[in-house]
Amino acid sequence: MDAPRKLKVATTSLAGCFGCHMSLLDIDERLLDLLEIVEFDRSPLTDIKHCGHCDIGLIEGGVCNAENVHVLREFRANCKILVAVGACAVNGGLPAQRNHLQLHEILTAVYATEAGLASGVQIPNDPELPLPLNQVHPIHEVVKVDYFLPGCPPSGDAIWKFLTDLVAGCSPHLGYGLIRYD
Repeated sequence: MDAPRKLKVATTSLAGCFGCHMSLLDIDERLLDLLEIVEFDRSPLTDIKHCGHCDIGLIEGGVCNAENVHVLREFRANCKILVAVGACAVNGGLPAQRNHLQLHEILTAVYATEAGLASGVQIPNDPELPLPLNQVHPIHEVVKVDYFLPGCPPSGDAIWKFLTDLVAGCSPHLGYGLIRYD
């Protein structure tokens, strides 16, 4: 009898700190147990640069530039189930703290008027740089999201429980102690 097909899981990161991916790695030796039931596509555990078709996509970070929009839409198109992981993906998180300011004012302050900058410094304007958006957006404002896993970042235990519930075909349920907002 053939072994059941492993579900394929992929991850990616947008505007954020990569802390949610660090929490994924914090499931420690349970990664080996996870590898018994899933196959990783794009993730910190592989050297795959682009996501192929997968069953579950985990995405962290907010959407702050045109490249983020492109990556997010491509990732969503390849994932049967998309999970927004962490505060930045769920509500914009810390990157969205700039939303109450005008983008031009931020860029001017950072690149042209701060003390200690060399004279003649200009705001970068190169076609190789992603075009910044006026606001940072949570991912559900750009694509359909199937599940939200809050936290900053969610703990390794929360990610483990969430993933194993999904792989088992259950709706993820995180009880008291697994969801934190600190």
